[in-house]
Order: sequence, then structure tokens, then C-alpha cells
Amino acid sequence: MERVEQVGQAGPVEQVALDDTDLAIVRELQTDGRLTYETLAQRVGLSRPAARMRAQRLQESGAVRVVAIVHPAVRSLSASAHLAIDTRGAAAPVAREIATLPQAPFVTLTSGRRAIMTELRTAGFGELERTIEHIRALPGVRTVDPLIATRHVKDPYLLAEEPTVALQDALDERILAALEEDGRLPFAELAGRVGLSPGATRSRTLRLLDGGVAKVVALVRPDVLGMGYLCGFSLRVAGEAAAVAERIAGLARVTFLSTCLGRAELVGTITAESFGAVRATLEEMRALPAVREVESWLHLELIKERYDLGPRTA
Repeated sequence: MERVEQVGQAGPVEQVALDDTDLAIVRELQTDGRLTYETLAQRVGLSRPAARMRAQRLQESGAVRVVAIVHPAVRSLSASAHLAIDTRGAAAPVAREIATLPQAPFVTLTSGRRAIMTELRTAGFGELERTIEHIRALPGVRTVDPLIATRHVKDPYLLAEEPTVALQDALDERILAALEEDGRLPFAELAGRVGLSPGATRSRTLRLLDGGVAKVVALVRPDVLGMGYLCGFSLRVAGEAAAVAERIAGLARVTFLSTCLGRAELVGTITAESFGAVRATLEEMRALPAVREVESWLHLELIKERYDLGPRTA
């Protein structure tokens, strides 16, 4: 689904005023969430205790969450879809019911023709079909309009390359599950959770991270970075979608883009600093000769965003 870069389950979070040093820490953790406090301090020009205090404050406030994002192939999540949902009566209770599904990592209330947008990720198209039919049957659901994703062109959470190593055993899975909850767990604490020595835990963890099985990153609320205006869009295009997709993905404020089958060829998200910036980005899309139709909607309330859940069965 078009992605809103929030940090986990929706809910109240402490309002934090960030200075330039805080923002520098956030940017470093977005690149590598397991940077040591010593390295982080050197990069942002602080002492180690000061860097640690600021990083912990950011996480405790709820503005930043550092977690491991596991490659979808490791979870056998080979199918995904973007659903636009209309309801009979209030949409919020329906959205919260959808949010209970493990197959729905993303659920939001929106403006526009449809009241709810959600993404599904499943282990194959059979499970995808069953999950869509389950949502259709929920009380209050009037219509479900699915777009079947064919390729994720731009995705802040998706690891671009296929993993070069495989999980060895259940211990590897336990390491990943712990890091999905807290990506900055020290090796000594992680070792205690999985039942290995710190040295063996460090070796296994680095093998998984270096092998592309997972990446530890900071998930940051867009408003924390002054990018709190979130707009989803879908595009109908003339001719092949691939060339248009590359142009759209190159727009700075487009933070997610997927090619699809269904009512549109492309679906994505604009994350911007103002309504004016949202409008300007939509106008850039409309100006492309191959773009035939643009539909857009505003994200009004994030109900759920959890791409860091542990293993599950269909």
C-alpha cells in the first residue's frame, strides 16, 4: 500500500522538539540503526553519554523506533495487494477490525472516494484471495477495490537485493524476532534472550545483517522531520508502466511506489512539508505525457503500520 512512514501501532506519542543535532542522530539511525553510541557521537559531534541520552530520549518519546526489517522472502511473503475500502456507516471500527489481521501491516483512514486504505502481505496468492474475501465479509464493509502489486519500485522498508544467506535454525529466527522488537539490543542482552553466548550471538547476527536477511533502521514519524503532509495516489498510464514508474519514483517527495494490476497501473505515497508541496508533486505527475489519470487522497489517521512483526503462519 502507499506507505505512511509512521512508527508502529497508532496511538498517542510525546511531542518532541528536535534541534539540528537530534535530526542528525535520526538521519544516522535511518541509515544504520545499530551504530554504536561511540560512532554515533563522533558523527554528530557529541560525547558518547550525550549521544546515548539523546538517542534513548528519541526512542522513549515514540518519535523514533529502531527495529529490524526482515526481507519478505525470509517470511515467504510473496504476494501483496493495496485495498481501497468503502463502508456502511463509520469507517473507524472497520479499520480497527482490519488492523487485527496479521496479513494487514498497514491500515489508514483517508479522505476521497474510499474511507480506508490497507496493504496486505501474504504467503502466496491463495492466502491473499482468502484474506480479501474475509475483509469483504466484515460487518460494515460495503466495497473492496483491490490493486494487486506486481513490483515495488520504491519502498523505504523493502530490502532491494535478495538475501545471500539463509536462516540456519530456530536460533536465527529468535534473533530476528528480538531485533524486530528492538533493533538496538546489545549483543549481551540479545544473547540472554536467545540462549547463546554473546560471541556466538554477535557472529550470527552479523551474518544475518550482512547477508541481507534483515536491516536495522530507524522508523520515524514524518511530522518529526517536518514532512507531516501525506497523500496517496494512483495513476493510469498509457503504454508500458515501467518507464513512467521510474520517472515517478525519481520525484523527491514520492516515498513509495508500486506497479499494479487493477483499476490503476501505479500506486504510491507523497510525503511532504506542506499542502503546496503535495499539490506541486501531483502537478508534476499530471504533466507527464504518459499519465492519463491521477486519483489522490489524504491520509487522515494511521490505524496501524507494522512491517516488523515476527514470523507467523498463514
